[in-house]
Parts: sequence; C-alpha cells; structure tokens
Amino acid sequence: MVDLFWMKIILFGSRGYLGGQFRKLYPDALCPAVDISDQGAVSALLEAEKPDIVLNAAGKTGRPNVDWCEDHKEETIRSNITGPLILLEECGKRGIYWVHMSSGCIYTGDNAGKGFAETDPPNFFGSFYSRTKAWSDQMLQEFGVLQLRIRMPFDGTTEDRNLIMKLRKYKKVLDVQNSITHLPDFFKAADMLIQKRLLGTYNLVNAGSISPYQIMELYQEIVDPSHTFEKLSLEDLSTVTKAGRSNCILSLAKLEKEGITMPNVQDALRTALQTIQEKGG
Repeated sequence: MVDLFWMKIILFGSRGYLGGQFRKLYPDALCPAVDISDQGAVSALLEAEKPDIVLNAAGKTGRPNVDWCEDHKEETIRSNITGPLILLEECGKRGIYWVHMSSGCIYTGDNAGKGFAETDPPNFFGSFYSRTKAWSDQMLQEFGVLQLRIRMPFDGTTEDRNLIMKLRKYKKVLDVQNSITHLPDFFKAADMLIQKRLLGTYNLVNAGSISPYQIMELYQEIVDPSHTFEKLSLEDLSTVTKAGRSNCILSLAKLEKEGITMPNVQDALRTALQTIQEKGG
C-alpha cells in the first residue's frame, strides 16, 4: 500500500456531490476548474502539476434526474465519454495512475440471483445516461484504469443529490429491489483500493438490496411519521419518467476477494436516517 499523504492528487469534478466528499477524503488535492472534455486544458494542467494520482468525479447525471440527459445529449457525451477518453490519453502519456467514477446503472435484474459481476456485459440501455456510462465503462475496461461503480448514493446529509432526499420529493415510489451505495462506506473502500494502486473495475455497493419504497418506509419510521407516499409498480414507471430506470443488484465477490467488505444496506440506511433525524430532517 502507498502513503497518499505524500502524493499529489488532482480531483476533477470537485464541486459535485461526490467530488465534494472526495475533497474531504483528500483535503490537499488540487481541485481545478477545468473541463475534462477540453484536451488542451487537461494536457496543460497535467504537464504543469505532474500529479501522482488523478481522480475523475466529473460527469453528467442530470438535474433533477437522468431525464435531463435525454434532452442534453451532446453535453452528456462530452462529460461522460469524451472527457474520460481524454483523461485516458493524457494520463496514459505520462504514466499517471487515475481513478474514474463509473456506475452500476448499466444493468437490469439480479442476474439469476447472483448479482452482476464486473465482467458481465451491460444489459440496460433504457436511458441515455445509462448508455453513456455503459459505453465509457466498457471502453475503459480495456486499459489500466481503476473504475469505481456506484449506485444511487445516499448518506446522512440533506444534499439534494442524496437518494433519500430525492425520494422524499416523490408522491409515488418504485417498489423494486436494488443495490445502493452508502457514501461513507464507499469512500472507505475506495481509499483502500486507491492505496493498493489497484486497476480494473469494482462494484462498490452495500451488501444486500432494498427498494426505494422500503427506503421511504424507513424514512417514515425514523425521520418523519407524517410523510406520505404511494407504491409505484415497474409497469407504471413510464407514466412518471421520460427515460427508463435501471433496477439491478450487483455482486460484491470481487471486492471481497481484496478483503474489503461493505456493511449491510439496512444498517447503513438506518445510520443515515438517524443522522438526518438528529439534524432535524
């Protein structure tokens, strides 16, 4: 394992939900306001700073949700495909170790109860966002990059990108099992992978699965007993969203072979919800 204290780290996407938390993990990281789809700017930055590690948390997920990407395809491509390929080329030229935030939202189903492994080909193409993440994920698997796959991140904050905060805005909530990611657990695991200088793709989700409807039941129990919502079936999803949604379960077998375990999703959710409740919801 390497001591990251002495490493120069450049973090792209530092102003986003995930990037902001990477800043807390690596407070000395350089956080340039550089568009990763601008090859000249990326090249000049890497040449000037000569970092040991590059972290890419930049990417378009859409606001308020991935439906945004359906109407902003060019912007989504620049951020989710062009930018990572530029980082691949520019970091590759200089032998820089780099880390890319990928997504598990490229699958649908539970893979016959096994969960989807990192080597399984994507099988969900129902949204433009998911298609761009699948394209970049599969391309980068051919090269020496550490890819961290995350799914529907949540924590104990009231950030609007927090899955819990998103779900509480909806009157109808989907009742389909999913893998999801508690960010404090994610960052512990990510830091261990980075310190080991590992390459390849890793699923970083909490053990077990849960549905958005069950999340809101726990929210109602722990945070706000007055909160009301209805159950949404998968068949009715198209009536409330523009694009399809990935609903899937990922395998943690590869991560566990590295000696890294992710806490159970139910325990992680209760921890996050209790934190929200203590802060006044």
